[in-house]
Amino acid sequence: MGSSNLGTTEDSFLSHKSAKVFVAGHRGLVGSAIVRKLHQLGFTDLLLRTHAELDLTRQADVEAFFAAEKPQYVILAAAKVGGIHANKTYPADFIAINLQIQTNVIDSSYRHGVKKLLFLGSSCIYPKFAPQPITEEALLTAPLEPTNEWYAVAKIAGIKMCQAYRLQHGFDAISGMPTNLYGPCDNFHPENSHVLPALIRRFHEAKASGAKEVVVWGTGSPLREFLHVDDLADGVVFLMEKYSGLVHVNVGSGKEVRIKELAELVKEVIGFEGDLIWDSSKPDGTPRKLMDSSKLANLGWIPKVSLKEGLVDTYKWYLENVKKQS
Repeated sequence: MGSSNLGTTEDSFLSHKSAKVFVAGHRGLVGSAIVRKLHQLGFTDLLLRTHAELDLTRQADVEAFFAAEKPQYVILAAAKVGGIHANKTYPADFIAINLQIQTNVIDSSYRHGVKKLLFLGSSCIYPKFAPQPITEEALLTAPLEPTNEWYAVAKIAGIKMCQAYRLQHGFDAISGMPTNLYGPCDNFHPENSHVLPALIRRFHEAKASGAKEVVVWGTGSPLREFLHVDDLADGVVFLMEKYSGLVHVNVGSGKEVRIKELAELVKEVIGFEGDLIWDSSKPDGTPRKLMDSSKLANLGWIPKVSLKEGLVDTYKWYLENVKKQS
């Protein structure tokens, strides 16, 4: 059911570097990394549109874009994303906007003769208490995490839409589910960023202000998996080239790190000389979250960026972009 199709050179993605490739969501963490990777590989005709230029929630506008531009390949990295607070405050936005984007782009891709589409989801599609490490088969086996179920339901619908268009129309639509991502263009907002960019910002600000200590919530014992976004971009190209199966594919590093070790590594990379204090009165969150990416590994792909190397790269980007603007 989820068999790979290695294809022929004639129909391979990498042999069509002059083909029109529409990267939806090219300004975000994921989309920008995919654009960097495609440029690096020599792709010459990337179709890129800002939200102001093309609102993907408007069906007529998306139809007109596809009719005029006729992309041959589509990578769907556009999404309405946010943390727990945003999901709780704007549940209607998270389900409606994501469903609209996905439906419009996937349907227009099929109707306008796109050769292949890759839809990107998120590890939050899996049940809250899925057995670890989480395999692709865990999808829809138990209830979701309630705090972001609106986003997760939309992403699950995207996977199912790709499968349905493949089954009914023979449309080559595939889905990739990345683990926790980090890297250039991440969100370093003080209130609503994820754990890794939040740690980078806090240690940097502590170093800059000469603070004696940084206090981090919890005990530091939970295990988490992180993938540098440049590795994801590499995995996306690999899937576009090598995979044409019905089942979605997990894209992870396969490596776990304790939050305590992560915080120590961030402290080292930033050069903060003070103390790291753990506030064990605060919650730890889920004890372990790891995706099983053996399906992708068996196809021949492995990540290349080590966590330390990725942190150095991300901190460099933070200094050159975020701090210069503030």
